[in-house]
Amino acid sequence: MIGRPTHLFAGVLLCVTGLAACGDDEGTPQLLRVPAEHPTIQAAVDAADPGDLVLIEAGTYAEAVDVRTPDITIRGVDRNTVVLDGGHELTNGIAVVADGVAVENLTVRNYRQNGVLFNGVGIEVVDQANPPVYGAGDAVLVGYRASYVTTSNNGLYGIYAFASRDGLIEHSYASAHPDSGIYVGQCKPCEVVVRDVLAENNAIGYYGTNASGSVFVVGSVFRGNRLGITPNSQDMELLAPQVETVVAGNLVVDNDNPAAPAIPQGFFGGGIAIGGGTQNTVLRNRVSGHSVYGIGLVSLNRFDPIGNRVEGNVLGDNGIDLYYELRPGDVATFDNCFGGNQFTTSLPEDIETVLSCDKEPGPFVPQAITAPEAPPTVDYRNIPLPPAQPSMPGDVTVIPDAPAGAPEFPDFDDIEVPAG
Repeated sequence: MIGRPTHLFAGVLLCVTGLAACGDDEGTPQLLRVPAEHPTIQAAVDAADPGDLVLIEAGTYAEAVDVRTPDITIRGVDRNTVVLDGGHELTNGIAVVADGVAVENLTVRNYRQNGVLFNGVGIEVVDQANPPVYGAGDAVLVGYRASYVTTSNNGLYGIYAFASRDGLIEHSYASAHPDSGIYVGQCKPCEVVVRDVLAENNAIGYYGTNASGSVFVVGSVFRGNRLGITPNSQDMELLAPQVETVVAGNLVVDNDNPAAPAIPQGFFGGGIAIGGGTQNTVLRNRVSGHSVYGIGLVSLNRFDPIGNRVEGNVLGDNGIDLYYELRPGDVATFDNCFGGNQFTTSLPEDIETVLSCDKEPGPFVPQAITAPEAPPTVDYRNIPLPPAQPSMPGDVTVIPDAPAGAPEFPDFDDIEVPAG
């Protein structure tokens, strides 16, 4: 279990005569500059106390930063000129195993695994004979934020939150990852908001394996990946099945890009796929340009989609706009429903009648899509680096007055279908 630190954002530590000298700045959050005061990002992180801001000047840093100090902020002065580059040799760009850490306004690229990693499993197991179920209860990293972060050309994930809770991933960009651009996994509850992100040229834009409870993927763009968005249940991680993700107000287009890298056994040509997930809401998204289907509720391994609602979406120019897949011989609805969508094609036909959200479902004959064979993968290392992205507004030297955590959940009354 990760210990909860005593925060030092207000007040001054008490002095003990003869044991410690008391300076005016003791207990007050500090600004640690890289490289002016500390030669490397790692040196500044190691020197930081809870509440401090590590501010990185423009430059390219060949570092793999390990963050074990809670409640600090790591921020670049400019998103596009502060670059952590792993040279396809280092493992992770910024790996966080402490509560309340924010990573802001920088670029992380060319790492063998992940760009930015928040990992609740990267902590010491006290009782080896009875290891905890990471991602549930108290065995979880609590509080994280990735804001104005560009990740590209990393060997697995761009921004990766695992066994972590109370997170915010916002105003960020992810490209050229052979797994997914944004990943949230093995957490229950997760209590995370993903908003205003752009994911393109990845195997999957957003991947949410066994990510359950107050997960919101909203107001973002997922385009030109092999698969756009997929909350899903799998046994390869704990805490299955996946429950309660809201996918709302996103632009999901052209996710059948053969120039994106492939995940092993990954799907190709889908916009939003609920793979064996339960009690998810897919609301007011615009989904177009997919060779197989726009929005699909499908079985995955041993898991069936159960209790999902697909409402108010606008779809077009997909192989099939709305799709409900069952196992051979099965005709159950599993309390899944479709309603108020604008679409042209569906399987089963007349899907909003036979799987209505407003009345008893009608009889239907399930039909399965025969998906075409996915095109061969490409080397993620050879995908061009992305263009410059918007930098964080305001004074970058201002120290946050609270650690990362407890994001504000979206108001769905304010979410509309995005423009095409």
